[in-house]
Formats: sequence, structure tokens, C-alpha cells
Amino acid sequence: MIELPVISEEATKRKKPDWLRVKLPVGTEYAKVRKLVDQHKLHTICESGNCPNMGECWGAGTATFMILGNVCTRSCSFCAVATGRPNEYDTDEPRRVAEAIQLMGVKHAVITSVNRDELKDRGAEIWYQTVVLTKELSPSTTIETLIPDVKSNWDALYRMIEGGQEVVSHNMETVGRLYRMVRPQAKYERSLEQIKLTKEAGKRTKTGIMLGLGESKEELYQAMDDLAANGCDILTLGQYLQPTKMHIEVAEFIHPDTFALYKEEGLRRGLKYVESGPLVRSSYHAERHVHV
Repeated sequence: MIELPVISEEATKRKKPDWLRVKLPVGTEYAKVRKLVDQHKLHTICESGNCPNMGECWGAGTATFMILGNVCTRSCSFCAVATGRPNEYDTDEPRRVAEAIQLMGVKHAVITSVNRDELKDRGAEIWYQTVVLTKELSPSTTIETLIPDVKSNWDALYRMIEGGQEVVSHNMETVGRLYRMVRPQAKYERSLEQIKLTKEAGKRTKTGIMLGLGESKEELYQAMDDLAANGCDILTLGQYLQPTKMHIEVAEFIHPDTFALYKEEGLRRGLKYVESGPLVRSSYHAERHVHV
């Protein structure tokens, strides 16, 4: 039987600490990105995932684009993206995303997607075309793709990652013990294998883990060891924030000093780069991860 974290009544009523306060999205660059996203009928994980850094990133003229629609076939207990039966995917989406990235003039683009488990190729061809077209229109732009779990469909994985992107990310999200609660349709070992195969295919690999879900320090260190052993280059660590009352509650707010300690520990355990802080998300400061 899996052990779930015990969350007290006091914890559920606890207010966010000061270090988790963020600025509201404002400014001309934010408005510019907002307009481009709307004009091209694009989805961003910034919005769908209620990212706390949307104001900062959009204000800097960058965004993480979400392809293959905005309805996910998974029902992860932490995620604000809508769950259900997705509509037919749009074959013209790769062109629209590539054109928007070109118009924004970004030096580094991050592309992610919902899970499309109902598709035989898991959406791999749309992934491939999006990267290829982006490279054609913006040859100087580096690309990170944050890809979903392909459920061991390794042909789909290889198609997703062969378009020419510099970084391939796949988020573990949490430690192994909490997978059944946090990612009920995923498997810890399978995600590790996906990272390993991506590394063996010659890509720079990356993953992200949320903290504050009830994991122990020892469990996090074990996850770091597992990632290093399976070829992961880059790890992001951030505070889990409950998006709605329907999602899993926060078990603990992790202090910034603890995040700093975890960064040093991750580097000591063999990871090449660790981005660690309460407001860090998988695509936060992604441009720094291209050449590590």
C-alpha cells in the first residue's frame, strides 16, 4: 500500500509565505505577447497551467507554447490544464506556432503539449513539424521541447525529438512514492527510461520536480541519484502551488534556503545544472540551459 502524506487542517488554511508573492502581468512587452497569442489562436502553458512567472516571462517577450490543444487525456492531481476528450488536432498548428515565434523574435523558444494518449503516435508528427518549421523560419532560435510521457512508444519518442531542438525535457514532477497520488496514469521508472533513451539519442536532457507535496529529503535525494544515473543533465526544482480547491493540497511550503541547499546537493550528485527556487518552473530561465 502506498503511503500518502498526512496534511493537517492547519496546513490547508496556511497562507502563502511572502517569498511566493509575484507581480501582476503588466507592460508593453506583456501586451505584445498577449496580442500575438490571441491573433494566432495559440495555447500557452503559462495560462493553462496558471504559472506564477507569466508576468515576468511575457514581460521579457517570451512564452512557452502548448501544442496539440488545451485538453489533456491525463488527470494528474496537481495540474490546472483541463482534462477530458480532446478535439481533433489542428494540422496547421505547427505553422502558426512557428510564425508567432518568428514575430516575437525570441532567441530561445519553449514548446510543450498536453498528453494525447488517444493518438497512435502520441502527437509525435505535430511535434516534429512544429520544431522543423520553427527552425526554418527562425534558424537562430534555440528550442527546448517539454514532451509528455509516451507510454513506452519509443518510435513516437524518437520522432518527437529528431526535429533539431537543442534541449528535450520530460518532467518527473515528484518522487517515486507519490506517483500514484500525483501522476496516477504515469510510472516513475517509465519516465526515467524515457529520459535515458533521450540522452542516448544524443540530446541534452532535462526534468522538473515539484516540492511541497509530502516528499522527504531522502526521497528527493534518491530521485536525484536516479536522474543522474539515467543521463539527466538539467533539473528544475520549484514549489508546488495548489491551482484550485479541486487539486491536491500543499503539504509544505519549502523555504528558499532549503531550495539553495537542494541545488548544491543536486550538483554534488552529478547533475550538470540545477535551477532551484520557490517560483522556479520547468521553463523558467530555460535559455540558460541550452549550453550547460
